[in-house]
Amino acid sequence: MSKPRDSLSSLMKLTLSLSIFTSLALLLLHIKPAPQQYTNKNFIKFLHQTPQDAHPERPIQRQTDTNISHIVFGIGGTAKNWKYRSRYTEVWWQSNVTRGFAWLDEPLNLTESSTRSFIPVRVSEDTSRFKFTCSYGSRSAVRIARIVLESFKLGMEDVRWFVMGDDDTVFFMENLVDLLSKYDHNQMVYIGGNSESVEQDVIHSYGMAYGGGGFAISYPLAKELVPVLDGCIDRYHYFFGSDERVGACVAEIGVRTIHEPGFHQVDIRGSAYGLLSAHPTTPLVSLHHLDYVEPLIPNKTREDSLRALHRAYKRDPARALQKSVCYDLQRNWSVSVSWGYTVQIHSRLITAKELLTPLQTFRSWRSWSEGPFTFNTREESDDTCEREIRYFVSDVEGDGEGHSTSSVYKRFDEGEREGCGDGAVVPKSVDVAAVKMDPLEWIKFKAPRRHCCEVINEHEEETESSVLQVRIRKCKLGESLTLPPEIS
Repeated sequence: MSKPRDSLSSLMKLTLSLSIFTSLALLLLHIKPAPQQYTNKNFIKFLHQTPQDAHPERPIQRQTDTNISHIVFGIGGTAKNWKYRSRYTEVWWQSNVTRGFAWLDEPLNLTESSTRSFIPVRVSEDTSRFKFTCSYGSRSAVRIARIVLESFKLGMEDVRWFVMGDDDTVFFMENLVDLLSKYDHNQMVYIGGNSESVEQDVIHSYGMAYGGGGFAISYPLAKELVPVLDGCIDRYHYFFGSDERVGACVAEIGVRTIHEPGFHQVDIRGSAYGLLSAHPTTPLVSLHHLDYVEPLIPNKTREDSLRALHRAYKRDPARALQKSVCYDLQRNWSVSVSWGYTVQIHSRLITAKELLTPLQTFRSWRSWSEGPFTFNTREESDDTCEREIRYFVSDVEGDGEGHSTSSVYKRFDEGEREGCGDGAVVPKSVDVAAVKMDPLEWIKFKAPRRHCCEVINEHEEETESSVLQVRIRKCKLGESLTLPPEIS
């Protein structure tokens, strides 16, 4: 058993230790640590910057819906070709509504009464100081690559997007606005499309947005791009195109390309029918290179066929070219509708997978070969008797707000079908296809579903001048394009 004296001594030692510990703790609280000594002054500056000091930004805009007034267009062209090419811009440009300029290499001769100047025109800055070493290209690529820079320097107010295109690019404005509304314009965003021809993507880039089909750059990305663009253009002096230069400069900033299938470079030769009649389930945004393919509608000029398509588009923008497939099981017909453009009637039952695959009515852009393309294609038969009968839009009625629309498509015969047999001859009795579209709101961008359709006069007796009536409507729950087992 310990003695009381020993216990008292231990208690005093413990009390003394606690007092010393407490005193040291209080002393440390009042001592400020000496600053670390860094030799890199830039690093010290970086440590003391606030995010706003490091990269000052314009005030965040109110989150109102994006509309046409928030877009500035930069259209690249030449004074020499403007008289001819401007007819494409005239189709979609809305005077006093659309903002932007056509950027040309020299002033227009406005004394010519036929010169179209409905879109404001500006002359690009001199670019002779820049390097250009591409042996098979044109120096105009340097000038056109700088359109985004020159557009930004104009200092226009309330700009969310800069959209670039060529003088032969046709934009489908309402759909473009809806598409851009999907994205946050306060972030750095770069949107466009690929080339359809693999050979073009291999030579130039899979990763860029092709300029002819048009591409969009958000304001924050343009602000980041402008200070470095000229040096970047010089660095890539060996590139062919303006879009290739811009794509490389955006990649250096670290922004990825967002590919949207509604942008169409139309890097194909021949007929674009197969491509457009099997449009992906996404709104049509642009068309390019229409001078290099056959007229979109046979027996019409390029300009007249484009205007016919555009008139239909204006009636119901989001659903233009959207494809629906249905069957007339009574007559063993397959019917497909690419709304506002064409109707096809096949004299046999064909699976939906085949009908939704583009007919290869075209060849590749560079070598005029059979492919490859960036999408699957199906072969077009050389036998007229095996081909579908095609109908092209002739009239559309609607209010342009997605309500009920009626469209009429007239038959186009590609060749004689006499002696083809009953199966191929029967559809010839249909001269006109009439398509009724139900008033429904298509959810354009949130996992859209292809519309369903049905033949509504399949039991009527045919006459020499009959009309095939088709209704496009919302698909029912559990409905699919499945053929009966004995057929499929």
